[in-house]
Amino acid sequence: MGETYVLVHGLFHGGWCWAKVARYLQNLGHQVFTPTQTGLGERRHLLSPDIGLSTFIQDLINVIVYRELQQVVLVGHSFGGMAAAGAADALPGRIRRLVYLDGAIPEPDQPFSIQLPEGTLQERLKQARKIDGTICMMPPEPGLLGVTEPEDIQWLKRRMTPHPMKTLLDPIHLRRKPEDGPPCTFIHCTQPQYPPAVYSSRKARQFRGWRYREVKMNHDCIINRPQLVAKLLAESL
Repeated sequence: MGETYVLVHGLFHGGWCWAKVARYLQNLGHQVFTPTQTGLGERRHLLSPDIGLSTFIQDLINVIVYRELQQVVLVGHSFGGMAAAGAADALPGRIRRLVYLDGAIPEPDQPFSIQLPEGTLQERLKQARKIDGTICMMPPEPGLLGVTEPEDIQWLKRRMTPHPMKTLLDPIHLRRKPEDGPPCTFIHCTQPQYPPAVYSSRKARQFRGWRYREVKMNHDCIINRPQLVAKLLAESL
């Protein structure tokens, strides 16, 4: 019998970004859910100044609870690691394994913004725009995420949406430290390294009992290396 995967996207993306990965996992006999966080992707019409990190966490909790999912392999890609960790902390009995795919491991009671390289937050605030009353970061050029194929670049440009800044500035409140939560796997993408992910990769190597793996693929590997990502996720257990 297959596993149950809930795949969580990162900044500017939506559940759409997992389409190819999900297809490979489903072909292997697994059940896959790819929720889109409130205000992004096909839910961009819900963009609001009230959207914060707790909104994203609740989005995932609701998927797991209302779908009555158990033994979930919860995968957080990039910034999606924050919400995935928050949902795992709230529903420990339902999570079989938490997988960070170049994902952000939260610092308890701290915002994601502290993990950004020096000067990055200030630059993003400077470039932010107000959309429908919501202060948002604008999508970057896909090349900054390691994507190089012209077709993939255009596909991303058509789909990426502004991201509410508040989600990066809200502290996350956890009942237990990430290293004391469910079994974890960290997959670090090294070709090239994505600077914000380096912070968490260093932490993951220090946690006893965690599985740590480095792979030569780009940060947005879910776009141009979906078969390999599906294989890595299947092997993460």
